[in-house]
Amino acid sequence: MRKDGRKDYEVRPVKFTLNYIDYVQSSVLIEIGKTKVICCASCDEKVPSFLKDTDTGWITAEYSLLPFSCKERVERESHKGKLEGRTREIERTIGRVLRSVVNLRALGERRIIIDCDCLQADGGTRCASITGGFCALYLAIKDLMKKNILKTNPIQAFVSAISVGVVDGEELIDLTYEEDKRASCDLNLAMTDNGKIVEIQATAEGVPFSIDSLNRFIELGKNGIERLIEHQKKILLND
Repeated sequence: MRKDGRKDYEVRPVKFTLNYIDYVQSSVLIEIGKTKVICCASCDEKVPSFLKDTDTGWITAEYSLLPFSCKERVERESHKGKLEGRTREIERTIGRVLRSVVNLRALGERRIIIDCDCLQADGGTRCASITGGFCALYLAIKDLMKKNILKTNPIQAFVSAISVGVVDGEELIDLTYEEDKRASCDLNLAMTDNGKIVEIQATAEGVPFSIDSLNRFIELGKNGIERLIEHQKKILLND
């Protein structure tokens, strides 16, 4: 039994609050255990230069840990004058995962920006950003269709992400910060609601792991992602 009372295969309590921010096209506050991330979506008529005049859209993401999100104050990266490597990696991961479930040509020549700001970090912030970011993206697309800017829905699947790790010899999903800190290996997995893998990030922090172990991690993560997507559908399809 884990410190928070969960079984090894259980996801932390999940809560979505829609339309959390007024001054943006769509917003979702996602809470997974003590981790809290505000995900907002904004749409404009700009695309990267390599997509200009292609009638193809783009989805990108920005991510940040707010100063008070951790036990020790996090310095704003704007004050450092550059983004840290971890931040860039997470932003690219969120963008890649969300683009994978959208028909970018059906989106038209426009860009949707997903801002993910972590209010409180207790493990799994990138996974929460993907899960909540998809919800914000879904609501933004819904708004574009309501305004007749889009005629068809470009979203092709639901997508979510979860962490998996080995802590004190036990295989766990949805790691807290304390669990992640002690993990001998960890994995971040993103999958769609039809069971397709979008991204796997796996690292042995100590002892290398086998392919059999990797397959077990994926199966554990898949089960957790199915629970998260159930939550997504419950709140988005009934909105």
